[in-house]
Amino acid sequence: IAKEVAKLLEMKAQLGGDEGKHKFVLKTPKGTRDYSPKQMAIRERVFNAIVTCFKRHGAEVIDTPVFELKETLTGKYGEDSKLIYDLKDQGGELLSLRYDLTVPFARYLAMNKITNIKRYHIAKVYRRDNPAMTRGRYREFYQCDFDIAGQFDPMIPDAECLKIVHEILSDLQLGDFLVKVNDRRILDGMFAVCGVPDSKFRTICSSVDKLDKMPWEEVRSEMVGEKGLSPEAADRIGEYVQLNGGLDLIERLLQDPKLSQNKLAKEGLGDMKLLFEYLTLFGITGKISFDLSLARGLDYYTGVIFEAVLLQQENSHVEESVSVGSVAGGGRYDGLVGMFDPKGRKVPCVGVSIGIERIFSILEQRVEASEEKIRTTETQVLVASAQKKLLEERLKLIAELWDAGIKAEVLYKKNPKLLNQLQYCEETGIPLVAIVGEQELKDGVVKLRDVATREEVNVRRESLVEEIRMRTSQP
Repeated sequence: IAKEVAKLLEMKAQLGGDEGKHKFVLKTPKGTRDYSPKQMAIRERVFNAIVTCFKRHGAEVIDTPVFELKETLTGKYGEDSKLIYDLKDQGGELLSLRYDLTVPFARYLAMNKITNIKRYHIAKVYRRDNPAMTRGRYREFYQCDFDIAGQFDPMIPDAECLKIVHEILSDLQLGDFLVKVNDRRILDGMFAVCGVPDSKFRTICSSVDKLDKMPWEEVRSEMVGEKGLSPEAADRIGEYVQLNGGLDLIERLLQDPKLSQNKLAKEGLGDMKLLFEYLTLFGITGKISFDLSLARGLDYYTGVIFEAVLLQQENSHVEESVSVGSVAGGGRYDGLVGMFDPKGRKVPCVGVSIGIERIFSILEQRVEASEEKIRTTETQVLVASAQKKLLEERLKLIAELWDAGIKAEVLYKKNPKLLNQLQYCEETGIPLVAIVGEQELKDGVVKLRDVATREEVNVRRESLVEEIRMRTSQP
């Protein structure tokens, strides 16, 4: 018995006594963060701009569960698969948290036998990364995806995806940006003519993908040292991956004696030429670069791939601009839906994902630097009183305003001082105050005060809603 009692006492000690002394560790889990009302106001602005663009291009919206069967996600991400978050066995199903929104989308299409859809999906995804949170990398973060699934003529949907990236980045005014474009078939063709064995395509691809973060010398030594590629093959790759340009480069590579002999590369270059012709019609080629070093590490891409980076003038003397990191990416993945379909039916897809976290951290820093005042509510008017004993009248009036769809607040105090009510408006940025007093009630009017200019006018009670709408409608 003594043993059991000791055990129970030990458990009780672990659980903490009844004195409420238990100290919680107050932190968010690694790689996650809370968002304050001010931060959320900035986020909402960004989300609105993105959703407006997706809707302008005719997309429908879907949602899928935050976790999927583990087997749905396994084997779709190449070397990144080790970052998938596995959940404990939940009642006979092995589950994982979704890693992106693309694989669940492909599962959704195959499961519902959908062969044609243009959709967007904004939701949280999870990666068991060791995150550098300062650079906008997290374990839990939002993705904003737009995809076009269906059998269409080549490069028209692909061009629209690039136009969407261009519209969003221009709209958010993040500064100068560049969209790099390449094609998986050009890469694979290039690897083949440079003498990379088939079995090493994917792993060499993920090395090339590091070229935006590492110099060529380091990437070369990874290919040769760690991945066992011959130095000659690595040097041949080096000659290609340092090329970038526009239509002129595509034409030049179509004439390249080695590449033009490779069926895959030739197909890819032909489509790339078509893509650039459409981008010229959209008027956006100034911000687009055909870049042979772009690889994008994910396994499921089959055709065009692209990535948008923000450029930053390093200092005012130098014209040279440096990349701050990727803020959008995407590409064509024609085989993914077929992997899920029991009959292997393919549904060609192309899509783009907007890197909301990176964009958000840039805008957040900018707001802090400029000390711009951000409103965290949308309240149009505060219902106030100038004398005591008018709580009932304030509540009657605010109910009228709410019922008319006006965004209104009232202080939760029976007899607040008028000065306190006006100060509250100053602090929170509420533009108008509707003041009820004994005289106003007798005259059937409300005194409407403009917080910024301090002007006051008497407005007839029945015209108040109209007057508030007029004064607070966005220009």
